[in-house]
Amino acid sequence: MLLKGYRKEITRPECRREALSLHCIAHLDQDISEVLPYLNAKLGGDQYLKDPPSLTFKNQGKLITLHPQMIGINALRDEAEADKILEWLKGEINETWEKRYEIEPSFETPDKPKILEILKLLPKTNCRECGQPTCMVFATLVAEGGRDPEDCLSLEEENRIKLGKYMNSFRFDL
Repeated sequence: MLLKGYRKEITRPECRREALSLHCIAHLDQDISEVLPYLNAKLGGDQYLKDPPSLTFKNQGKLITLHPQMIGINALRDEAEADKILEWLKGEINETWEKRYEIEPSFETPDKPKILEILKLLPKTNCRECGQPTCMVFATLVAEGGRDPEDCLSLEEENRIKLGKYMNSFRFDL
């Protein structure tokens, strides 16, 4: 077992004290830097940094960042949600550490979809049939994995296929 415990700190966002969401910082009792490249491979991190080591990824609509002795989680509903995510992470960290000999570590940040490449394939009519105010907003949501090419009702079939292939070349392990 790599991670045995942590001390949790719940705060409101500094920039918006009136916000309803909470942030959580977990101060870890152990250094987890050695497991970060394995977690990057397993969880599909959005950003991996070697120096200083950190891993950032999205899960359950939250942005989570792991540092050697700290975990940060944003946009939490309440403390119970923080506890649930921290216990899940503790389990993932320890399971990944135990199985590290079976996992090829990843020291890279994966490529991400480019919004302008997505926009090139869209009709650019800003028709709002997708529920978004502009095709640019829709393209951004597609790039983030929040929308699919099928959600654009005005998209020509040829471009729908091209966009589907383009997006399938990226992994979304959210």
